Amino acid sequence: MNKWPGKYVIGLTGNIATGKSVVRKMLEHLGAYTIDADALSHRVISKGAPGYQPVLDKFGTWLLDKDGQIDRGKLGRLVFADGQALAQLEDIIHPYVVQAVDVLIKRSTQHVIVVEAIKLLESDLRSHVDAIWVTDAPQAIQIERLVRKRGLSQDEAVQRIHSQSAQKEKLASAKVIVSNNGSYDELWKQVNEAWKRIFPSQEAGQATQVLTKPVGAFSLQRGKPRDSQKIADLVTRLSKGKRSMTSDEVMEAFGEKAFLLLQMDTELVGLAGWQVENLVARTLDLYLDPKAPTDKALPLLLTEMERASSDLQCEASLIFPPMELIGFDSVWKQLGYERRTPESLGVQAWTDAAVESMPKGSALFFKQLRTDRVLRPI
Repeated sequence: MNKWPGKYVIGLTGNIATGKSVVRKMLEHLGAYTIDADALSHRVISKGAPGYQPVLDKFGTWLLDKDGQIDRGKLGRLVFADGQALAQLEDIIHPYVVQAVDVLIKRSTQHVIVVEAIKLLESDLRSHVDAIWVTDAPQAIQIERLVRKRGLSQDEAVQRIHSQSAQKEKLASAKVIVSNNGSYDELWKQVNEAWKRIFPSQEAGQATQVLTKPVGAFSLQRGKPRDSQKIADLVTRLSKGKRSMTSDEVMEAFGEKAFLLLQMDTELVGLAGWQVENLVARTLDLYLDPKAPTDKALPLLLTEMERASSDLQCEASLIFPPMELIGFDSVWKQLGYERRTPESLGVQAWTDAAVESMPKGSALFFKQLRTDRVLRPI
């Protein structure tokens, strides 16, 4: 029984490396508010967070790194090799994750909520969602993804896969099965068709319409998968060939991020590409044509990115601008951003996001978007 009146909640699950996060992002593009329960579980055990000390009490301080944080690599190697240890860890973490999910759903303004959780069927959440969606992929593809994307050895990848409950149990519980063993085009088609079956009267991708009224000669719109060639051409042109993108690469990027397109008169002159993960917005792509006045164009792009990120309950915005945009101090100050280092951000989830995303040799601009944080350290 759904305990969130007025919300339609999708529980998204599937075994490791079957594409849950990509499907969650696609549903976010279609207008859903999405929650990564596994990312919340990482927050639970950050230094000062509620699960930190219980984990150390259970498994020992040998898990700590030089900064006093729990080394998730060490912890993972321990629990994935010992079923009892994994169960003990889950008993500590899951109550806090469930509490955080409840807070996020109640705070959300969107009608459709997607909760991605690898342990969905083993948790109480299963009985509170309206539909279960399951991603599926052959084991050989799972192993290849774990080796290529996470740097695991083949043996470690197989161990991770076998430590989870059988995929067939998840498939048997599914209202929607998404097969992720082909192209991104095919994956988009499956997700769109499933969305339209469940919400036939809802306009898919409401966020893809023009987002702002024209401001002078400018207009702003949310990029769509069908704009992939346009986005690829724009990035290639504005980066002066330093980053040559193809339509297929943009389609793949839509599985991770959203794009804003800035138009001046009838010409595309700017782009922002950003992703929201673990309640942190990370703007990794930021391009402006020199003919577009920076003091007008940059605030348009970033203000809309912040608005969209705030709709997703983001706590902080991290921007990694290209060198040609770093020197506009008055514009960054006007927008409320400070130039910072990852280590100075003060919240482990924010620091982790900066370290994971920051390109080599790049600058970091930071802005806190909200103070009522989920799983605030105690």
